Amino acid sequence: MSRSLNKAILIGNVGSDPEIRTVGTGTRVAQFSLATSRNWTDQSGAKQEKTEWHRCVVWNSARGSGLADVVEKYVKKGEKIYVEGEIEYRQWQDKDGQTRYTTEIKVKELMLLGGRAGGGGGDDMDSAPRRSAAPAARPKTAAAPSAGKEEFGDFPGALEDEDDDLPF
Repeated sequence: MSRSLNKAILIGNVGSDPEIRTVGTGTRVAQFSLATSRNWTDQSGAKQEKTEWHRCVVWNSARGSGLADVVEKYVKKGEKIYVEGEIEYRQWQDKDGQTRYTTEIKVKELMLLGGRAGGGGGDDMDSAPRRSAAPAARPKTAAAPSAGKEEFGDFPGALEDEDDDLPF
């Protein structure tokens, strides 16, 4: 069986306060734009910058993941965030019968990296995360890096020596 992967990872600044709405089933959804920029020096030595805008969509999961609620509470314009999700292409007919297309990032994980653009320190990509939202619910088979002892109960001595000499 061949495998495929649809994964987008972005770090950027939120372009405007998220729009939160509730769809007919009662599920909440948040939408916001995310700007990512790259800088380079062209052949003549002039500095160049290009900004790409990404439409991000965050759904509350039926399994109880309230990621859209987290976005509503913590994500604001200018906030530097990390998002991970899937690229989704959609098309629809507008009210004039024209076919419209959009590309969205369906966010599965989100982390607030702290600082606002222009607020001092907001552009530091190495700054420690200030707050983070739990990723969308994952199957029990995927153990998180900080999983507790119960995840490794089959291994003798697993996680007993918490004070090891790791260099990080």
